[in-house]
Amino acid sequence: MSLLVLDQQEVEELLDMEGCIEAMAEALASLARGEVHDPLRVIVRPEGEDTFLGLMPAHRGGSAPLYSLKTVCVFPDNPQRGLDAHQGTVALFDGKTGETRAIMNASAITAIRTAAVSAVATRLLAREDAREVGILGAGVQARSHLEAMRLVRDFERVRIFSPTAAHAEALAAESGADAVDSAERAVQGADVVVTATSSVDPVLRREWLKEGAHVNAVGGRPPRMRELDIATVAESAFYVDRRESAENEAFDYRDALESGAIGRDHIRGEIGEVLIGAAQGRQSPDELTVFRSLGLAVEDLAAAEYVVRRARERGVGVEVEF
Repeated sequence: MSLLVLDQQEVEELLDMEGCIEAMAEALASLARGEVHDPLRVIVRPEGEDTFLGLMPAHRGGSAPLYSLKTVCVFPDNPQRGLDAHQGTVALFDGKTGETRAIMNASAITAIRTAAVSAVATRLLAREDAREVGILGAGVQARSHLEAMRLVRDFERVRIFSPTAAHAEALAAESGADAVDSAERAVQGADVVVTATSSVDPVLRREWLKEGAHVNAVGGRPPRMRELDIATVAESAFYVDRRESAENEAFDYRDALESGAIGRDHIRGEIGEVLIGAAQGRQSPDELTVFRSLGLAVEDLAAAEYVVRRARERGVGVEVEF
């Protein structure tokens, strides 16, 4: 049996953002149609550790059945080491025989597919005339989100804030953006906001946001995924990648729910449901929309399958007997 092995650079080259955005749209629509099995991730967190290991399996049936498993180690202090906080692998298994078909670097998969999902949400929910974007964070996810946002709206101005000013300045310099000295300055007046931090406390406040803004919340530190204050959650049309994930893992949503600020019907829809017409999108130009991204195994499956297809077309990667 032949196993395809792909390193981080190869995955980054093969998983182009434009192609990944379309792959994520189809994956989320497929999830909404009930065509894939995507259980909650399993978290292994030793007592007293700030790090953890996540196991994210998925299965797609049909004429081309496929299993996938992402194993991801999350080390929140890695950015200070110059490393991605997410380290690990994504493996694909033949859905008919169970044989391992491919294994690849998970850091690149996670960075690109997460931003691509936010791009799908932004394409669906942000105002068509959105011209300014504010980004909180200046790491791997901030960089990939900046690329993805520019593919779905014609932004004229980008503002970036990071507690580490040098990181914001470096990303701004390489991307033609402006580095600013506070989170509030980054998001005031922004039509689209991206929160891509590892904070356990809210980094975004409702009073900073203009009417009609769209927010992509993609960070936080599991299991307390919280970047938004209660008012932002409560006063928004709130969307998720999957309800079950939000109910179990999105602490900003759960915080608002447990405080009584929202009811259990507050989630307007999953992004996949909006794609297939089973849930409504933005209802008015002044509506505040929020997409709370948790990251799904089905997204890893779709991204990895896309990468493998392109690798085979181009003869990229190493084939080993396994």
